[in-house]
Amino acid sequence: MNSSIYPGRSPKDWDSQQDSNCNGILGFDMEDGLSYEKKFCEGTDSRGIIILGDSAAAHFHIPPEWMTPLNMSKNSFSNLALAISNELDWPQFSMYTGFQNSTIGGWTQSLYLRLRDWNRCNHRDYQNIARNGGSSRNLEHFLKSMTRDQQLDKPAVVFYAMIGNDVCNESPDTLNHMTTPEDMRAYVMNELKYLDMNLPKGSHVILMSLADGRSLWNNLHDRYHPLGQLNKDITYEQFYGFLTCMKSNPCEGWMTKNETLRNLTTERAEQLSNVLQEISTSAKFNNFGLGYFENLYQKVIAKWKSLGGQPWELMEPIDGFHPNQIASAIGAEVIWEELLQKQPDIFGKQNPFNEEIVKIFGDQGGH
Repeated sequence: MNSSIYPGRSPKDWDSQQDSNCNGILGFDMEDGLSYEKKFCEGTDSRGIIILGDSAAAHFHIPPEWMTPLNMSKNSFSNLALAISNELDWPQFSMYTGFQNSTIGGWTQSLYLRLRDWNRCNHRDYQNIARNGGSSRNLEHFLKSMTRDQQLDKPAVVFYAMIGNDVCNESPDTLNHMTTPEDMRAYVMNELKYLDMNLPKGSHVILMSLADGRSLWNNLHDRYHPLGQLNKDITYEQFYGFLTCMKSNPCEGWMTKNETLRNLTTERAEQLSNVLQEISTSAKFNNFGLGYFENLYQKVIAKWKSLGGQPWELMEPIDGFHPNQIASAIGAEVIWEELLQKQPDIFGKQNPFNEEIVKIFGDQGGH
């Protein structure tokens, strides 16, 4: 294994002999003697995508056929071993790094695919540093798995998307176990300082606001959970109550019939989002620009409703908590379109040689 060959690095000798950055572009044009990497990628602002996030960014999903009696068949558990080994995460379909055609419903669209289509020199340059339970409190424990060499590698667009676990927990005394605004600022600033010491100059970091999880109860509580669809006997309200009784409710503050508690949880989430917004406008770093993106899922729901859909169709049916494949695909489009309009420099210039790259290299080796 050659550790000097990996996605995201600046090409060695313009990849005339080998594909040092794994983007599927190598060799040289026999007519003019120029290497294809230099000819098609030099000066095109190529860059990668990195997501630092939680289970939503890792794309947590429990296949509905596992728990829906009406849909069970001999093939229902054919992907069980793979799903369990990946902790029920499907980053290959996610909003940020999805690249495979979805096999779990909906369709795949991602910020990585949009950035790749924008500039084919970005092929394969993505990192999904997200895990179940991720939050501002514990990101420092897995942040170092992100790899970027400040001297050798291309810039990156980093999304910081801890959208729920700073307010979501299993404790009956949930409010006292939420991250405080003061702690949020300290955690995030420490993590941003680490990024500044590791990201190449010209990178960007986008802080994503926390979600408003009241939409879970508002859109699901009186609907039947897959376990109760056959006999019409288990609603999401009952399902949430069962999780609480078993001390395994992942978000006591939002997955509850207590409206006051739901509102207080959203109030804390808004306070933490305000911290992120304040950091985005006041903090300065040497190697990356800082931005803020707010209310993603409100925008996703609005777009889905404009297409004739219903909000409950955007939520994972089994856990009644995570955004599903459709929400992730729409979310990628919403983020891409808004950032491209408001901050086009984040994604670099569109590569004028994209068609020529496809003509010569096809799918560039796939994924």
